[in-house]
Amino acid sequence: MDLDPIKFGITIQKVEAMEFEVAELRKDVKQLLELANKGRGGLWAGMMVVSAISAFVGFISHYITGK
Repeated sequence: MDLDPIKFGITIQKVEAMEFEVAELRKDVKQLLELANKGRGGLWAGMMVVSAISAFVGFISHYITGK
């Protein structure tokens, strides 16, 4: 079985290019996960603020109406 050094070199180049692309994809996925986690934290913080405002408005309206 004869190995063609040109085809072998092309194959090695393609593998190295794919390794680089996989490394870039891993970095991009990590960034997307970080962004998703930040968004989730922002959602919970927003819900907490809205809940506090709603409770305050409910307390004030109950106090004013006297019911």
